[in-house]
Amino acid sequence: MSGRPVCVVVRGLLLAVLGWMACGPAQAEDGYDLWLRYHALPSAQADAARAQLRTVVAPRDTAVQRSARDELLRGLSGLLGEPPGEAATVRDVGTLVIGTPASSPLIAGLKLPLQGLGEEGYLIRQARLDGRPVTVIAAPRDVGTLYGVFHLLRLLQTGQAVTGIDVREQPKLKLRMLDHWDNLDRSVERGYAGQSIWDWHTLPGWLDPRYTDYARANASIGLNGTVLNNVNASAQSLTPAYLEKAAALAGVMRPWGIRVYLSARFSAPIEIGGLKTADPLDPQVRRWWADKADEIYRLIPDFGGFVVKANSEGQPGPQDYGRSHADGANMLADALAPHGGVVMWRAFVYSHEQPDDRAKQAYAEFVPLDGKFRDNVLLQVKNGAIDFQPREPFHPLFGAMPKTPLMMEFQITKEYLGFATHLVYLGALYEETLASDTYRPGPGHTVAQVIEGRGHALSGMAGVANIGSDRNWSGSIFDQANWYAFGRLAWNPRQSARAIAEDWVRMTFSNDPAFVTPVVDMMMSSREAVVDYMTPLGLHHLMGRGHHYGPAPWDAGSERPDWDPVYYHRADRQGIGFERGSTGSDAVAQYAPALARQFDDLSRVPERDLLWFHHVPWDHRMASGRTLWDEMVWHYARGVDDVAAMRRTWDGLSGYVDAPRYQQVASFLAIQQQEAQWWRDASVAYWQSINGLPLPAGQAPPPHPLSYYQSLKFPFAPGHH
Repeated sequence: MSGRPVCVVVRGLLLAVLGWMACGPAQAEDGYDLWLRYHALPSAQADAARAQLRTVVAPRDTAVQRSARDELLRGLSGLLGEPPGEAATVRDVGTLVIGTPASSPLIAGLKLPLQGLGEEGYLIRQARLDGRPVTVIAAPRDVGTLYGVFHLLRLLQTGQAVTGIDVREQPKLKLRMLDHWDNLDRSVERGYAGQSIWDWHTLPGWLDPRYTDYARANASIGLNGTVLNNVNASAQSLTPAYLEKAAALAGVMRPWGIRVYLSARFSAPIEIGGLKTADPLDPQVRRWWADKADEIYRLIPDFGGFVVKANSEGQPGPQDYGRSHADGANMLADALAPHGGVVMWRAFVYSHEQPDDRAKQAYAEFVPLDGKFRDNVLLQVKNGAIDFQPREPFHPLFGAMPKTPLMMEFQITKEYLGFATHLVYLGALYEETLASDTYRPGPGHTVAQVIEGRGHALSGMAGVANIGSDRNWSGSIFDQANWYAFGRLAWNPRQSARAIAEDWVRMTFSNDPAFVTPVVDMMMSSREAVVDYMTPLGLHHLMGRGHHYGPAPWDAGSERPDWDPVYYHRADRQGIGFERGSTGSDAVAQYAPALARQFDDLSRVPERDLLWFHHVPWDHRMASGRTLWDEMVWHYARGVDDVAAMRRTWDGLSGYVDAPRYQQVASFLAIQQQEAQWWRDASVAYWQSINGLPLPAGQAPPPHPLSYYQSLKFPFAPGHH
């Protein structure tokens, strides 16, 4: 085909799109601004806010102070329709004063109750200076004023009045960070939004402005750390050339209160250090890591520390030398301790030797080590014991290691939940896990309380990032909500996922209740829909091997049985599910006794977890009165129907959203509905091949034979590891 006709078509299409954008109901956007759009408020609200915030008094001596001041001016200029004035002191009514007692004599003179706010907390309140009413954002340290600025702007963005404001906030978790599974060649493991945002080849010479916008977005939701490279780490990340690149990124992050961290490959002393061993008790190895830490901190004085994946999925680790996880973590902790660095040692481990139940291994390996880790070590524990499934019971390690700080690891990128094209609001998943009662040491002790530290100096939450080089950052507009919800919950794990979703919708789209209410309802039901059409009633890990795209419950024959769906569902003529009760693997015994008894009892285990804990006959009678088989089919159908309902909801909202963003969401919902139907049909066809049972009345048979679904291959699915 010649180039000329294509150019004509493309130019014609572009003109048509531009024409629509010019006359459409909303200003065209591409999603780059995320939730920081700062569009002008309605006139009445803008007038009220302007009367209170017409003049700003803000220090600008440090990089963080300048970030706070510049963000405040940027936000108020957009929201109020005009830039506020700036002054060195309070001149008239309607002044906003920000700062710390050290940076602002005005703040110091107010004698505000800043005690107990820690290093990152803040106050926003009304006060009087020189007899004039003022609004104050005050904090013990500069970074607190930055967070306070974003809080004030969020209130304005979401249509809330700031008259009479009185806010006192501080984070409940110390470390709040994104883990980038980004590789040095810019590929992203489990990435569905383009290449890595880090252009390692052009660093340190070129600092893409996108890096600053990334830091702003993270600071706006209270995140304070970023791990630059994949947990399946390359030792090259610790070489001088790449440390200089990391130092350049640290310079971009620092004005926004964000520290950089690196994933460390345990065998680096061999691969880049020339040693013959990586034994954590070997004096030469310990010296190598101490020297490496000194080298890093010379380049990055505020370097946060290391994340380590060891003795898992073939990664090297201390067990290669007959040592424990504590031996390995403590060696690295000792190297970092003089500089104030921390080690986040991942508890996602399973040996290459097949255990009786993969779900049990992390508990078995780590609980005996409770209390044996250095004070600057956290265990980073996934929300469930298998691997970021659409639904998992909370990991039994939470609450089982009271002498060790446990750090939550959630996945923001949707490896097992439809990639970027399925609308799945993960705030609901996060809240479900965080609110789970561990019953340790007794009832009323939630996962959220466990990760808040219980007296430990360290606490934290990590999220596997869903960010890439796509213009809209996350591959889809609604996937931005998962990044946003993660940050808000990392700040306070006890918040409401619904309230967070409402803030995001208002900031990202519109404050109109006719839009906000149906969209938030759609988001809050979306996670349950994907559980229904992918893994109902406790089923798990049924996705295609390797790429994890699409249904493959029939898959078997991997080099490891626990990489195959058949290992997890164990369906046969009699029933389906993994028997983890006392008559099976006894994984229930890893939970507190009260929970263990509940999970072990077929009549008391929550139905949403039924097949996670038990192998259940197909004719088992469910609470609905249906048999298990009929209930499964009903759940599959409900999941598909719920996606269709989401499409109908979105179809009626075009007047509230600009055309580019509206159309992407609409197109992705169409893809989601097609793929939800595919999940339902392929799964039902396979289960029928096992159980030989007819479908319940009114349920349509799959349109293709099982062999058709089994023949589908996806060698180039994105994010494949």
